[in-house]
Amino acid sequence: MRLRPAALAALVIAAASAALAAGAPPIRAMLWVSKDADPVRAIGTAPTECLRLPADPALASKVEIGRAAFRTPVVLGGQAARAGITCESCHRQGRNNPDFQFPGVSGRPGTADVTNSLFSTHRGNGKDDPKVIPDLSGPKTRLKVDQAPGAAKLEPFIHGLITEEFDGPEPTPAVLAGLAAYVRALDPAACPADPRRPLTVKLLMDDAHRALNAAQAAEAEGDRPTAVTMIASARARLGLIDERFSADPRLISDLHALRGADARLAELQADLREGRPDAAQGIAAWLTQAKDLEAVLTRHSTLSLFNPDNLAQAAAKRRLPG
Repeated sequence: MRLRPAALAALVIAAASAALAAGAPPIRAMLWVSKDADPVRAIGTAPTECLRLPADPALASKVEIGRAAFRTPVVLGGQAARAGITCESCHRQGRNNPDFQFPGVSGRPGTADVTNSLFSTHRGNGKDDPKVIPDLSGPKTRLKVDQAPGAAKLEPFIHGLITEEFDGPEPTPAVLAGLAAYVRALDPAACPADPRRPLTVKLLMDDAHRALNAAQAAEAEGDRPTAVTMIASARARLGLIDERFSADPRLISDLHALRGADARLAELQADLREGRPDAAQGIAAWLTQAKDLEAVLTRHSTLSLFNPDNLAQAAAKRRLPG
């Protein structure tokens, strides 16, 4: 059933009111950002990515699969996925996150207890021992795991992190190899001059496009489970746009279009799972149609929580006592 815009607006406003009544933040990441952090900097901007894509096309394709997997909650699964946590939540754009402070899991900002029973039934040790989140784009010698391919240590470490630290599902071989390739491709020498940039519709849509390009590559290799995960990454980025557009009823038509685009991606995931032959054409069509959607969202983003002034006001309201 297709709702009229007015009816859809009423539903969105009612849902937003219920969320506020329950104390839910307009942006879920506010739940794990330190209360002392400047919200406009912490969640209104993002670090720049220190990624050096390999010249070899096959290896570059692996990196793109890992980059997308790094940005979707379905890879971690379990409680983390339900909370919307991804690898990138702790390692923003492949770096660290000095503002991360998840209730019950972090100590001071920028730390996380990876043996906390909240996320893991395998490694939960009943102790409060948060550790500093490492910068994956820093010097390799400062990281505890040898990333050299010949050492064969990084892939088992990532596998244990997913399946034991977070009780996540078994990753596909391509996702596991891709995550390792992505982490290896993070290079301090590749860091841009500007350490941060505004978080924009374009930045998130670019991530979605790259994830869908990775989905096309996986599908072409006959690896449909990996392609499904890549589409999940694109949908996660759309979700980040959605929550910033949900704050203003004037954006209801944009939300309607955005959620329609997400629904189409869900259909493409189902097509891939069922082995339908036209899934690849559907992904290509979505990428073409999404250009118009991105233009509209970008044009209207000043009304949303992408606008730093709106974001600051929303954060201030959340901090009010009572």
